[in-house]
Amino acid sequence: MGHIVADDLNYQPMTDSTDNFFSASNAPSILTLVFAITLLLGLVLKLWLASRQIRHVARHRDVVPAAFAQTVPLSAHHKAADYTLAKARFGLLELAFGTVLLLGWTLLGGLSVLNQTLMAWLGGGLTQQLALLTSFALISGLLDLPATLYQTFVIEERFGFNKMTWKLWLVDLVKSSFIGALIGLPLAALILWLMGATGSWWWLWAWGVWTGFNLLLLLIYPTFIAPLFNSFKPLEDESLKTRVTALMQRCGFAAKGFFVMDGSKRSGHGNAYFTGFGASRRVVFFDTLLAKLSPSEVDAVLAHELGHFKHKHIVKRMVSLFTLSLLGFALLGWLANQVWFYAGLGVQLNLGAPNDALALLLFLMVVPVFSLFISPLFAQLSRKHEFEADAYAVSQTSGSDLSSALLKLYEDNASTLTPDPVYVKFYYSHPPASERLSRMVPLVAAQS
Repeated sequence: MGHIVADDLNYQPMTDSTDNFFSASNAPSILTLVFAITLLLGLVLKLWLASRQIRHVARHRDVVPAAFAQTVPLSAHHKAADYTLAKARFGLLELAFGTVLLLGWTLLGGLSVLNQTLMAWLGGGLTQQLALLTSFALISGLLDLPATLYQTFVIEERFGFNKMTWKLWLVDLVKSSFIGALIGLPLAALILWLMGATGSWWWLWAWGVWTGFNLLLLLIYPTFIAPLFNSFKPLEDESLKTRVTALMQRCGFAAKGFFVMDGSKRSGHGNAYFTGFGASRRVVFFDTLLAKLSPSEVDAVLAHELGHFKHKHIVKRMVSLFTLSLLGFALLGWLANQVWFYAGLGVQLNLGAPNDALALLLFLMVVPVFSLFISPLFAQLSRKHEFEADAYAVSQTSGSDLSSALLKLYEDNASTLTPDPVYVKFYYSHPPASERLSRMVPLVAAQS
């Protein structure tokens, strides 16, 4: 690759291309215009979708859908609607703030000012670039802090989900910040070094490092990182352990163990999941989940998770993620050498010093603006995977147990039964209860 330095800025456009709209001299302004229009279109789209969701949920708040009238009390339906509306309305404020913040970092010159300040203090080089990444992360984290606190200690608290104390929240913040720095800074330093030392194919090396890091994280997370935040005790209920062990054997799966996580010390939401990779794979149940579901329902929920593995959803998602990240690194490898990429996004290049950290930050900020419009495709694929996992679970356990378990989880997590259909197609990674349970009706009937 090589860094963009002072000499790169002394280019002059060809005289015979001055009338070309897409000439080098016009490229920055074109990017600025495209970025601004895309950001505006994305903002309008998000506001439209959010307003649809708010209106639809509010309109159906007072009547439980007919399919659930015998199983879901009106009070639970009210709670789910109010919880959804509270999050959606606060999301509008977050959306507005996030848009202003993005403009502040880019076109209004915030990132450029931060970079130039650190350049004056530290000079060019790896130290300055790491300082830029660290400073950006700290400032962004501080700016996001009020929203995080409001979500946890106001919205989640109001609806009875928050179990966090201020002390626990602060301890979690310190731990996560320390682990993030311990892991993130060396990784960032290595990628920045690769960007400057391995030539024009640096992005391929960096992609390899990033992929290897993510695979390694799958191995070490359940054993070394997760226990720093939660306690994981072996499942003690012998009858349930026997039941889920038989299910695992019947489905041809093995795990390192079954564990119960103390999720109740932070939240009232319930869940169950697989974590780890290969020999380190383990099954984790939230204590809140075990408190709400019967053994047969837990069995069905676990069968659903096994369905993801049976259909190789996890592998497919990993392959997709790594493929997209490869394309992303390749695109970054090209953009990092384009002067207009920086100028068009409101950033002044370093003269005679590396600009790799600037390229990374700009790319990470800009990509979500453009990728928003293809996100429904990934949401649709995820929902398809959920339907397939449900079908597998019904083939291995009782469909009635899975239906009742899912309904309990929807109710206990205050998931609205009446989301806006368009909002669902754009955002939902899991199907809404009405679609999910209706898909299971013929499967359950076939078991009878």
